[in-house]
Amino acid sequence: MSNLLLYNPPSSANRKPILPCSLLALGAILEGEHEYRIVDGNLVGDTCSAVESAVRHNNIDAIAITVMPGPQLADAVPVSKHLKACFPHIPIIWGGYFPSQHYKTVLAAPYVDFVVRGHGEFVFKALLDVLTDGPKGGYQGLQGLAYREAAGQVVSNGLPPIPEPKNLPHFPYHRVDMERYMRPTFLGSRTIGHHSSYGCPFYCNFCAVVNMVNGKWLPDDGRRVGDVVRTLVTRYGANAVEFYDNNFFTSERRVRAFCESIRDLNVAWWGEGRVDTLFKYSDETWQLMADTGLRMIFMGAESGDDETLARMNKGGKQTADTTLQIAAKMRRFGIVPEMSFVLGNPPDPVADVDRNIAFVREVKEVNPQTEVILYMYTPVPLDGTLFDEAKANGFAFPETLDEWVSDDWAAFTQRRSSLMPWLGDPVRRKLHDFERVLNAYYPTSTLPHLRGLPARILRAAARLRYENQVYAFPLELKALHKLVRYRRPETSGF
Repeated sequence: MSNLLLYNPPSSANRKPILPCSLLALGAILEGEHEYRIVDGNLVGDTCSAVESAVRHNNIDAIAITVMPGPQLADAVPVSKHLKACFPHIPIIWGGYFPSQHYKTVLAAPYVDFVVRGHGEFVFKALLDVLTDGPKGGYQGLQGLAYREAAGQVVSNGLPPIPEPKNLPHFPYHRVDMERYMRPTFLGSRTIGHHSSYGCPFYCNFCAVVNMVNGKWLPDDGRRVGDVVRTLVTRYGANAVEFYDNNFFTSERRVRAFCESIRDLNVAWWGEGRVDTLFKYSDETWQLMADTGLRMIFMGAESGDDETLARMNKGGKQTADTTLQIAAKMRRFGIVPEMSFVLGNPPDPVADVDRNIAFVREVKEVNPQTEVILYMYTPVPLDGTLFDEAKANGFAFPETLDEWVSDDWAAFTQRRSSLMPWLGDPVRRKLHDFERVLNAYYPTSTLPHLRGLPARILRAAARLRYENQVYAFPLELKALHKLVRYRRPETSGF
């Protein structure tokens, strides 16, 4: 039996505690066979000191770190360096989105020993068995593992099969202080997260999920998800749930079963879905979702241009018109659409930004409650039209972790970077200026402190600019946003 430390780096700059579902999923598999403790960087001060202390005082045999791009990566690099310097004999294992995509870069760093790629619960446990009992044939048979051979060459055994969530044990909530993860959000005063499915059945060629799951989507049973929510409500006092699934709404039948099972709970909830999938839902299902507390759905609208949507491989079923229609339908049922747009796509980023600014205004006319999130196109390592065009325009990923955690590339992971060679300063400035005016004229509903008078002040200040489409240099709105503590929901969470 190994004694493990599972580390969750801070997931946002403001360190909002978000339930570490990835580590709880690992813990569910390890229960009874390996001892472990979870350290959450969102809940401690000096993360290097906190993790070092946990290792020193608990006779730790291996350290596992889950790493998303952005703030988690920025913390995982110095923490891993520090731990390897302090404990050179203890293996450090990275898992999560970033190392799954960039395992060669990760393993070029001497302070990371192994990478578990993809949905790695079972390969992680198998690796621990090898580390505990001896090689017995080495690591060659561990599908999902990447490692360095003795000569320094990086080897990957490919991605592992995705486990069926409905066959996995429930999360071991007793391993964390659940009270510290109950957050006040616009959904409710005690909001908690859950992950109820793995993967996504679609092949959008700007999305990092595609490389990890190759069109597979494996869900937990709808009624079993309802049982989990019931536990979160009745045992831990939650009154709202965020579903972190890549695509919660893939199956209308599953969603209906879930809704039927929580009818009596009076709990608010939020999830992610696709425009074209939700467009096919019956009015009866929409009413059921509204009746059982669905407050908002995040959807990748991505573009208001049908040709661009086709190039993104949105399946040919999502169009600008379906986006407008879903916004109108959600207004009718009182559910807020949260729509992301990817702007500045090659080969003509200027025209792309202009088209999408016009389309966002159209969406807002159809449903003023629509939450709009604007991203700049950032490539993912996926073969396809968009990534090929990005490389042709001179784009290349960093080759070292130190470069990845530089300020420029940290901005890249937040889709706010200036590193895209085809996207010049005037285009970026226009996008940011429009975003500033839009966010003042339509203040987000996800920040409770902006309701009432602050929202009316922002809207009045932005009225002339928005109505006359004058976006350049909105310095007065920037000052107002600082005064009212405006935060972009996509970077700060609810």
